[in-house]
Amino acid sequence: MWIYEKRLEYPVRITKPDPRMAKLLMAQYGGPDSELAAGLRYLTQRYSMPDDRVRATLTDIGTEEMAHWEMIATMITQCMQGASLEELTAAGLDGYYVMHSNGVFPADPNGVPFTSAYFQCTGDPIADLTEDMAADAATSDSLPTFKKSLNH
Repeated sequence: MWIYEKRLEYPVRITKPDPRMAKLLMAQYGGPDSELAAGLRYLTQRYSMPDDRVRATLTDIGTEEMAHWEMIATMITQCMQGASLEELTAAGLDGYYVMHSNGVFPADPNGVPFTSAYFQCTGDPIADLTEDMAADAATSDSLPTFKKSLNH
């Protein structure tokens, strides 16, 4: 089925704790516009596509999104590794830590768990592809705000 190489395509090497960044990254790990939502959206919608090329494209995109999800999980793990309880509390992650310790759980930065309600599969190829484009646009529209928040 798949060949899994035990290495990230783009290695992540965060060497010091940064719980604030870990919390911000959780939006991309378990939020409505996360890599998980994107991957599941494409991998679910591919079955109702009327053309093999479109199905193959959605499969390729969906598996790529899951690779992104793995990279985000690695970044969150490395950002939390070695962080003190005080640092986690200052970043607003004390509640998350109580529930999940150092585990990476699919939730958004506010602790809201991931839900399949974040994406749709209507069986209508036009509606589903329109949703895919809207979700990608929402993610790219939020990037400037995300980058700006990193500088404060």
